[in-house]
Formats: sequence, C-alpha cells, structure tokens
Amino acid sequence: MDLLKSCVLGSLLSFTIALVIGSQGSDGGFLDIHLMTVVAGKMYWSWPLFLVGTGLSWAVMLLQR
Repeated sequence: MDLLKSCVLGSLLSFTIALVIGSQGSDGGFLDIHLMTVVAGKMYWSWPLFLVGTGLSWAVMLLQR
C-alpha cells in the first residue's frame, strides 16, 4: 500500500517540476523532460524524476513506520 501511495506522490512531484522546467523551454539535463500528448492534451513528463520521487517518498513512508 505504501508503494501505491508513493507512486501518486512521485507522479505529482514529477508533473509539477516538469511543468515548471519544461514550460521554460529546458529539457532539464539528466531529468529528460519531454512533451507528451495524452488523449487531447499535452503535458510535460520526466520518467527519471518520477522514479526518484517515488523512491524518495516510499523511503520516507517506510521510515515513518
């Protein structure tokens, strides 16, 4: 259950940071931010940032036990 919660927090973190950096025209270097088309809209996304954010929030949740 903690991993599922962490995925939500990781996606929220990735979306907000990718939106800020991507809208400025940068690719974020290692973050590899790119513009994705989802159904009828477009959004910025970063898989490395999602994985790091998910891992970080999962570790914090495990420490709170």
